[in-house]
Amino acid sequence: MRRPTTWNPAERDGAAMMQEALADWRAQGPRADLWLFAYASLVWRPEFDAAETRPARVHGFHRCLQMWSRVNRGTPECPGLVFALLPGGSCDGLALRVPHDQVEDLMPRLWAREMPNPVYDPKWLRARTPQGEVSALAFTLSRRSPSYTGVLPAERYQDIFQRSCGKFGTTLDYARLTLHGLKDHGIHDHALERLLRLAS
Repeated sequence: MRRPTTWNPAERDGAAMMQEALADWRAQGPRADLWLFAYASLVWRPEFDAAETRPARVHGFHRCLQMWSRVNRGTPECPGLVFALLPGGSCDGLALRVPHDQVEDLMPRLWAREMPNPVYDPKWLRARTPQGEVSALAFTLSRRSPSYTGVLPAERYQDIFQRSCGKFGTTLDYARLTLHGLKDHGIHDHALERLLRLAS
């Protein structure tokens, strides 16, 4: 998948990015299934039935609550946060398998969910699972993106957890649902647990 030439959502072509992802998938073979790497809301609210779910780890990226949300979990006046995969470290999540004959139908719905504003950088990552390694599509974020928050002080997280609410609810609920969804699959994110203590 080609590296985007800009990190400004207004200058990005989300439809073209989806077609590029589909082309990459088709290049894997005529009967290839699609693997998705789930690390946040796709863990606890995928909105489709995966044919198979495996615990998975990717290296070179980590999950963190460092992406502004001005619609889903906040507003322009009171921005919230959502998770992103940022470069560095590793991340435990789930590999979700979509059968090859369902990919063409699912992809537009997946893109409407994950890329209504094309902020993420879709990438194919090597996901290690107990049954072997798979190439999984993941939605990552560049530190050059205007949606990247950088490291926020504890007081800012506390304020966001108390006040930020958007179309789909609060940032705090979103973070807690992600923590519990991961735990349901035996995944313990200690950094997220420490962050959520700020909401106590």
